[in-house]
Amino acid sequence: MKKNSKHNDVLYVVIPCYNEEEVLEETTKQLKLKLEQLIKSGLISSESKVMYVNDGSKDKTWEIIENIHVKEKLFTGLCLSRNRGHQNALLAGLMTAKKYADDDNSIDADLQDDINEMDEMLEKYFNGNDIVYGVRSSRKKDTWFKRVTAEGFYKFMSKMGVDVIYNHADYRLTSKKVLNFLEEYKEVNLFLRGIFPLIGFSYDIVYYERNERFAGESKYPLKKMLAFAWDGITSFSVKPIKLVLNCGVFIFIISILVLIYSFIVKLMGYTVDGWTFIICSIWIVAGLEMLSLGIIGEYIGKIYSETKARPRFIISRNLNEE
Repeated sequence: MKKNSKHNDVLYVVIPCYNEEEVLEETTKQLKLKLEQLIKSGLISSESKVMYVNDGSKDKTWEIIENIHVKEKLFTGLCLSRNRGHQNALLAGLMTAKKYADDDNSIDADLQDDINEMDEMLEKYFNGNDIVYGVRSSRKKDTWFKRVTAEGFYKFMSKMGVDVIYNHADYRLTSKKVLNFLEEYKEVNLFLRGIFPLIGFSYDIVYYERNERFAGESKYPLKKMLAFAWDGITSFSVKPIKLVLNCGVFIFIISILVLIYSFIVKLMGYTVDGWTFIICSIWIVAGLEMLSLGIIGEYIGKIYSETKARPRFIISRNLNEE
């Protein structure tokens, strides 16, 4: 059901920060203007805020956040006890912000995601959607390698049976109702892009052109992106284990055929040296066995982490409570 054109919802914009001292001042400047515009237009309450989440930064990120909080009433901060990674920092912010807000918008600190789309996201939210995903309309600005690997990531995730929104990162608007259900997901190996579609509820999509990063460096180099993709696959799909089973069956069938062939050759009295064949077979089978054990071990390791049920984050300071 469509709500009134004027609203009094409190919006919190949650921003994970790790070594973002180079961008925070400019990010604050842009977000202040955006929130003031949203408040003036009546889309959000004047109690709305931006919540920076310091993910154990090694630079002056937290010091800057504290100074911003003192100077600007629209900004607050959360400090984790140590670095817990982007997904845990984002979760910490969302779970804390929902105590104060009616809906939350998550975005990265570099503002490569277009903050001007927040207006449309809010309109779609007020039209009855509990989740509004920000999705890149194209990847023309990316390098060829980045574009191919990123698009390949989403396609591969889909083939592995993981329900994700194509070309969506972590720019999304969510209702408090959705976040209450998100809190029930206790897994340690977090992949929020896969969890939100699992929660369900009505959703819509806003398309936007991604901006260039105006300062600093990306916190997701290739190594981290590959690790992130692997976490997403192993947290939401058992297809790799099924692939191991299929490989095992295939190798077993091949071994039976080789056994029959060897038996026939023996009966016919042929002398076959077979050194190359045997060595190649040993290396191929051994390699597949090690790969299979590695995949299975990854799942066992994740089970180990989940059963310990350690806290996903520890908040050392919450400026909202000070």
